[in-house]
Amino acid sequence: MPQESKTWVSGNWRVAEGNAEAFVDRWTEFLTWTKDANPGFISARLIRDLKDPLHFVSLASWQDIDSVKAWQQQPEFAERFQLCQALCTDMDSSVYELARAIRSHTA
Repeated sequence: MPQESKTWVSGNWRVAEGNAEAFVDRWTEFLTWTKDANPGFISARLIRDLKDPLHFVSLASWQDIDSVKAWQQQPEFAERFQLCQALCTDMDSSVYELARAIRSHTA
């Protein structure tokens, strides 16, 4: 049975004109490092707005808030995060906890 997410981290990224491909590559490198170096990480997705191709939303699922805090306190976190943010004109992030879950019959 897959791990159950209890905590999520989101990013709302506004990428500067001409930087979309580089941003996707840097985000991928950042989250690949996250996956490899951080216990408690479950998965991540980066989605792109079809109406506004410079707008991206990232969502990472974690086992718990302590895993997120440990990730964010690593020196490598700040360095890798800043590499992504440098390609953006705006960025906002949040941490969430599960309030309720609804699953399909096929999930």
